[in-house]
Amino acid sequence: MVAVTLPPPHNPANCPVKPVKVFSSLVAATTLLGVSDFDVLVLGSGPGGQKAAIAAAKLERRVAIVERRNMIGGVCINTGTIPSKTMREAVLYLTGLSQREMYGRNYRVKEEIGIADLTARTTHVVGREVEVIRNQLSRNRITTLTGSGQFLDPHTIAVIDDRGRETKVTADKIIVATGTRPARPDSVEFDGSTIIDSDGILQLDHVPDSMVVVGAGVIGIEYASMFAALGTKVTVVERRDRMLEFCDLEVIEALKYHLRDLAVTFRFGETVAAVERHERGALTILESGKKIPAATVMYSAGRQGMTESLALHTAGLEADARGRITVDEHYRTAVPHIYAVGDVIGFPALAATSMEQGRLAAYHACDEPVSDMSRLQPIGIYTIPEISFVGATEDELTDAHVPFETGLSRYRELARGQIIGDTHGMLKLLVSPEDRTLLGVHVFGTQATELVHIGQAVMGCGGTIDYLVDAVFNYPTLSECYKVAALDAMNKLRRVQRFSH
Repeated sequence: MVAVTLPPPHNPANCPVKPVKVFSSLVAATTLLGVSDFDVLVLGSGPGGQKAAIAAAKLERRVAIVERRNMIGGVCINTGTIPSKTMREAVLYLTGLSQREMYGRNYRVKEEIGIADLTARTTHVVGREVEVIRNQLSRNRITTLTGSGQFLDPHTIAVIDDRGRETKVTADKIIVATGTRPARPDSVEFDGSTIIDSDGILQLDHVPDSMVVVGAGVIGIEYASMFAALGTKVTVVERRDRMLEFCDLEVIEALKYHLRDLAVTFRFGETVAAVERHERGALTILESGKKIPAATVMYSAGRQGMTESLALHTAGLEADARGRITVDEHYRTAVPHIYAVGDVIGFPALAATSMEQGRLAAYHACDEPVSDMSRLQPIGIYTIPEISFVGATEDELTDAHVPFETGLSRYRELARGQIIGDTHGMLKLLVSPEDRTLLGVHVFGTQATELVHIGQAVMGCGGTIDYLVDAVFNYPTLSECYKVAALDAMNKLRRVQRFSH
C-alpha cells in the first residue's frame, strides 16, 4: 500500500472542511496513483454485510460499507427479522396466551390491543439495534457510505445518495450483501393497507378482524399465528398439500392443531385466481371457485433479490429471475474478486447463516485460512408456538433407507413445562441404532429455538445419546427434555436388542 499525504485544502475563511470534500480529494489522489480506495467494499449492512465488513476490518483491511439512509442493519433490522420477532414477543405478552393454561382461556394482559401497542416495542428494539450496529462499524473504523451502490466496472462502485449525488469509489474486493424484498406478483394490486406484503404488516394502522394469508411458508405462517393470537380470523391459502415441507411432519401436525385451536382455517391445494378490493376489505377468489372475504390480504410469495439496481452486467455478472446471484463454495461469483452472501444467493436465506457466510467470504477475500461452513445449521421458525430443528427429518432418513429410533419428551412431563404453562411442547431425538449418535433434533414449543442448540452441540462433537442419559441438567428446566427423550430412545433400543439376542 502506498502512503499518501495530502496538503491541507486552501481555506482562507478558516471554515471547517466538509468531510465529503476531503473524502473526494482522497479518492482523486489514490486513483491517480493506481491505488484502490478500499481493500474491501461491502454493499449492504444486513447480517451478512455487517459481519463481512467487521471480519475484514479485524484483519486490518481498509473497509467501507454502502447502505441507504435509515437502513443501517438492512432489511433484517428495519423491516424483517427483528421487527417481526419483536412483534411476536409483544403479542405473546399482551394477549397472555402463554398463561392461559393457568389462568383460563379468556385471560389477557390487555383487553384491547392496537397496532400502537405492538409497534411501540418494535420501534424501541429497532432503534437500539441500529445504534449497536453503528457503534460496531465506528469502533472498527469502517467507513459508511450513505446511498445506493451501482457497479460502473468490476472494481468501481457509484454511490448515489437520496439527492441523486454520485460518489465513485474503487475496491480490490467487493462483497454483495444487498438482501431481498418481498416478491410481488404482477397480477396483484398492492395498496399497502388492504392488500399487502410482509413489509406492509408494519405499516398497518389497526389490527384487522379478518385476514387471508396467501402462502404457507415461514413468513406467512409466522404472521398467521401472530394475528390469530390477537383474535384475527385468519385463513391460510397454500397451493401445496402441506406447509413447511422441510420440517418434521409430526411437528407440523402439532402446529396445525394449535393454529386451528386459534381459529385458523387452512386451504391446502388451492391457488388464488384473483383478489378484488372493496370498500370494506378484499374478496379472495380461488381457482376452485371459493370466495373468502377479509379485511386484509397478505401475500407471502417468497423473496426477490435486490439486485436490479446494481447494474451487475457492467461487472460481468448476472442474476436469475428471482434476483439471486450464483456463487461457489467460497461465496465467489463468476468474477473472482466479487463475492455475494446472504439472502441474495438464495437458500437457506437465514440471518444466522448469512452472518457466517459474510465472515467466511471476508476471510477468503483477505486470504485468511478458514474452515467451510458447518453442515449442522439449525432452523428456527418463530410461529406460536416456536419450531426449531437441526439435522435430518424422519422422511429424509426413511427415503435414504437410514434406520433410526426416536426418543420423545413432552413438556407436560416436566415441572418446568407446568410452571410456564406450556403442556403441549415436545422434543424429539432421531437416533442411529448402530452407534447411538444423534441424527436429528426436533423441538416444538416454548424456547424451541434456544433448546435446539444443545442437540446441535452434541451432534457437532459426534456425541451419542449416552452423554444425554448420563448428563445432569438443572431442575426445573426445559433442557431436561433431552435426558427424558434420550432415556426413551435408549429403552427402545434396549428392547430391540433383546429380541435380536
